[in-house]
Amino acid sequence: MGIVLSVLVFLHLVTMAGIVSGWLMQQLGGYANAPKVLLHSALTQLVLGLLLVGVREMGDLGSVDHVKIAVKLVVNIAVIVLAVLNSRKPSSRLALAAGLLTLLNVGVAVFW
Repeated sequence: MGIVLSVLVFLHLVTMAGIVSGWLMQQLGGYANAPKVLLHSALTQLVLGLLLVGVREMGDLGSVDHVKIAVKLVVNIAVIVLAVLNSRKPSSRLALAAGLLTLLNVGVAVFW
């Protein structure tokens, strides 16, 4: 079960990098796929985060701080909403907000 958790954490971090890279791609301009990268990374990160919680709960791999997970879930849903709006009508401000919220989520994960 530990290797599954490690793979999920790795993929979760890769999707976080995808959100940040989609944000930076859109800020630089000229990348038509940047909103799609941001949206698909945010959705994948949500699924992987839920899987991470499920694996930790099932496998006796330590306790889960449910308040922390709830905060991260709300922030991730906000990122997804911004990414959907950004994919419908690309805006550098929406991408900036999604990127900054993702960095906030990383801060919650590391420092909470």
